Amino acid sequence: MTVLILTCEQDVTADMVVAELDRSGVPVVRLDPADLPGAVALSGEYVHGAFRGHLSAGGRLVSMSGLRSVWVRRPGVPATRVDEPSDWLTEESGQALYGMLRSTGARWMNHPDAARRARHKPWQLRLAQRSRLPVPATLITTFPQAARDFADRFPDLVVKPVSGAHPQEPPRAVPTSRVAPETDFAAVAFGPTLLQRRVAKRADIRLTCVGDRIHAARKAVDPGADPGEVDVRFATSDAPWRPVETPAYIAAGVHAYLREAELAYGAFDFAEDADGMWWFLECNQSGQFGFVQVETDQPIAREVADWLAAPGADSGTPSNDGRARIAGGHG
Repeated sequence: MTVLILTCEQDVTADMVVAELDRSGVPVVRLDPADLPGAVALSGEYVHGAFRGHLSAGGRLVSMSGLRSVWVRRPGVPATRVDEPSDWLTEESGQALYGMLRSTGARWMNHPDAARRARHKPWQLRLAQRSRLPVPATLITTFPQAARDFADRFPDLVVKPVSGAHPQEPPRAVPTSRVAPETDFAAVAFGPTLLQRRVAKRADIRLTCVGDRIHAARKAVDPGADPGEVDVRFATSDAPWRPVETPAYIAAGVHAYLREAELAYGAFDFAEDADGMWWFLECNQSGQFGFVQVETDQPIAREVADWLAAPGADSGTPSNDGRARIAGGHG
């Protein structure tokens, strides 16, 4: 049985998992949907009540019925590397590829339907609240007066994109920024704006959950750091990531979150305040973990590989849709 990884060519996180699968002798095929049609080819036949499908990539032919699992890591948009790309060809190629893969009994990390829903930040925030994870006071609005009223109640705010990266090529990360005290918020009328109470943090937390296994890492904030540096991705701190024990209330909330989200994998970002409270910021359903593993030696790639290689019957995951049932407990 083969593991299928859908990702772009330059993906160090996927490289780490492929290496683990190779060491275990588990067959793996890696492809980018951007190369379909062309370097990636497919065929599917629906005859006499049965489905038979095949994929070809990198000179290898694999039967879809022989797929053990599918890791949707960081795939490109289908049909974007053809000589004459078009929206129509992208739609046709995406429907063919993902529709056929849905016809298999493979397990998903993560299922495309669950992953698409999980990208919505407003939905994340409400799910985190329902999962009893602490969430900073947040407003998403196009009403300037609503923003002004919110700023009166919570004077120290940050602003961040609702959707994440700016859709240019390559995608550009948009940093979380502190809102100046004199801001009048008139500009929010031109597009949905996410305002959030700033957590005066003493550390950033990256928590990675694979199935029912949790690994948390902590990066301390320099006491002399500029209070305007609120985004860990752009901060100048040289502090390393260190393993940290996950509080029981956070572990319970993370498992509840992933169970309701029907995700087998999630990379959570928290801000730790001066009292040690972990505040939920977001969950990236396909977030990278390589940088954390390198600094902490946490075996995240090994656990992703083990999940992908596990037999479906033992996974707690129904073979018909690949949705994960997250067990209790944490590691």
